[in-house]
Amino acid sequence: MGRVEGKVALVTGAARGQGRSHAVRLAQEGADLILLDVLEDLPTLDYPLGTGDDLAETVAAVEAAGRRVVWDKADVRDFDAVADLVARGVAELGGLDVVSANAGISPRLAKLWEITAQEWDDQIAVNLTGVFNTIRAVVPPMIAAGRGGAIVLTSSGAGLAGIPHLGAYNASKHGVVGLALTLANELARHDIRVNALCPGTVGTPMVTENRSQHRFFRPDLEAPGLAETKATLAKVSPLGRPWIEPIDVTNALLWLVSDEGRYVTGVALPIDQGTHNRT
Repeated sequence: MGRVEGKVALVTGAARGQGRSHAVRLAQEGADLILLDVLEDLPTLDYPLGTGDDLAETVAAVEAAGRRVVWDKADVRDFDAVADLVARGVAELGGLDVVSANAGISPRLAKLWEITAQEWDDQIAVNLTGVFNTIRAVVPPMIAAGRGGAIVLTSSGAGLAGIPHLGAYNASKHGVVGLALTLANELARHDIRVNALCPGTVGTPMVTENRSQHRFFRPDLEAPGLAETKATLAKVSPLGRPWIEPIDVTNALLWLVSDEGRYVTGVALPIDQGTHNRT
């Protein structure tokens, strides 16, 4: 029997990266899935977002694990779109037990006063308000069902520190930690646990295809690429590796939402090769 056998789980930002990793592993461990992603690029970002084909690939992997899945294009900035999909998923799959509020974006690196108003708005809208909208959509049906559950909000190592050149991102991810700690207290009596994941750099397209980050790490080069970014990150990592993999974050999420983490709530968990401890 899987560690979330018979559960229903929601994953936002499920088209690729950490979201796909979470969805597929939860399915392999016995959960049915509700999946969503925005499936559109944002002009303030220097890398492409997931596509419809990407989300279809995630859906296919869930179905290959023998699980049911309800999915659609939805933007976490749009509360009604998220709430409608949650309601449809709950009706078709029979409830909601696990939530991974994972959707997020990474900005152009710039000093705080050099961030544009639109860049600020996009970071806060997706990374913070998007999590808030997800909470608003999922908590009422979870409480009404009366069977408890687990909610995991994806923050970042940047939600525990003041990393230079990531001001808007830092602010949004600190806010996510605040939401998790507050919600953990508010939902404890409903037997719904709430925690935040705080990953360090993760090897997803948010990093590997982010031209802004490549240029930031090697401004001395005319056209730096992934190899230069990996080498620089490896040098500054306590464990000497450029990044962690999506499955490393997924493993932490699975522990938190399974019975193995049944008494863990109100925690902001770093998964960062020891970076936060060193700083």
